[in-house]
Amino acid sequence: MKPLQGKVAIVTGASSPVGIGAAVARRLAASGARLLLVADESPETVAKECAGLLGDGDVDTGGVVPLTVDLGDADAVLAMVAEAEKRFGRVDLLVNNAAIRLNRNFGEFTAAEFDKAVAVNLRAPFLASQAVLPSMRRQGGGRIVHVASQLGSVAYQTRTIYGMTKAALIHLAKSMALELARENIQVNTVSPGPIATQPLLDRARDQPEESARRMNYVPMGRFGRPEEIGEVVHWLLTTDASFLTGQDLIVDGGYTIH
Repeated sequence: MKPLQGKVAIVTGASSPVGIGAAVARRLAASGARLLLVADESPETVAKECAGLLGDGDVDTGGVVPLTVDLGDADAVLAMVAEAEKRFGRVDLLVNNAAIRLNRNFGEFTAAEFDKAVAVNLRAPFLASQAVLPSMRRQGGGRIVHVASQLGSVAYQTRTIYGMTKAALIHLAKSMALELARENIQVNTVSPGPIATQPLLDRARDQPEESARRMNYVPMGRFGRPEEIGEVVHWLLTTDASFLTGQDLIVDGGYTIH
């Protein structure tokens, strides 16, 4: 029996085939999880991949459902969880991965940009986590993983709002873990370092000197792969180390150790 056979997972931010959300979704599907894949743009391509890995029918009729959601809309976030319960009858696992990153010098951000980043990066995980609690409580437990960032622990130029929201997300996980531990609901964060997703690949093409400078901070001498983050998220959702909660696992090739 596969580790996640019979489990239902919601994964947000799963539209880009080369993104972390897609890597997480593929890994969970390979372990047997039924999936609600959520993104602000259609996650249809990733959903088809996952349906093939799951071997459980076509998209929308089997074990994988793609859903386009504006995660900046509080009502849409609650409807997302309701849709998972309607389709699958339960929610066991939640991976809050969706995020937006705005690169600006401090002093140049607009109030609208601040509000949008907070809505997607922090409010949406907060609301989604609250919304899945009734289902997890009925089942006697569950697991939640927030995908944060190494920039929630260290500063980097032009990333003020992004880093601020990720630091808050790490604290949110700790607070949730503290209150939910006795209900068998584990909450942790994974904080990726520089990962070869589309934005990083685009910067490597357009700003090769900046990209090389950042890579010099990584002791391993390379950028991470989305699949490496997917593997860590999968481990947190399946591990027998059930005493682990409220922790932030930084996966950055050693970036933050010096």
